Amino acid sequence: MVNIDFVPNDYIQERESSKANFLCLVLFAALMGAIGVTFSIIKMKQKVVRSELAAVNARMTQAAQQISQLDELKTKGKAMMKTMVLTAELLEPIPKSVILACLTNNLPGGVSLLELELTQEERKVSKAASSGTSQYSKAATNPTGAGAPTAKIFDTFLKIGGIAPSDIEVAAYIASLSRSILLDNVALVESKEHTIEETKFRQFKLEATLKQEVQLSSDDLLRIREQHDGTS
Repeated sequence: MVNIDFVPNDYIQERESSKANFLCLVLFAALMGAIGVTFSIIKMKQKVVRSELAAVNARMTQAAQQISQLDELKTKGKAMMKTMVLTAELLEPIPKSVILACLTNNLPGGVSLLELELTQEERKVSKAASSGTSQYSKAATNPTGAGAPTAKIFDTFLKIGGIAPSDIEVAAYIASLSRSILLDNVALVESKEHTIEETKFRQFKLEATLKQEVQLSSDDLLRIREQHDGTS
């Protein structure tokens, strides 16, 4: 028995062509969707990278500002030290330049001075000490009996500020100043830790007094100044 197909060939070809076109459209749509998703993922990653880069730049800018402030402190400290060398000498026999040279000569490695303040206060003499003077000594020093003025005694106090890598260097600096022939009563007032770019350092403040009984010869002054010039 012979099967006779009454469907035209053109209709069959057109139907197959429509199926192929529909399949191509589906594949094209899937491909465009994949491209769109990939593009969205790339955009999201770029946004995350930009935000992280902005955060890193902000941290670098902040660190650079902190480093600049630290360098400015060091520069001001050096300028202050040079200015103090050129200023007038103290009324006492020990000039300011010699005191500054003593402080810088005893600096351990890695320690820098940032500030130095010198103040003078009149020493208060107790009435018991003044009344303990014998009448003979008063007569010898003041034979006319007139009330001669007593010479005033001034104490010189130092406030020292600087930075150091650790408290070990601060302790070494205190020990070195305590052995100095110029200073007495060297004491630590404050020591704080600071961090810049994961680098830790100590900012310290010391107090000391200038010895009254020190008598320096011209050779001693010259030797201290030469040591200061060699270390600066």
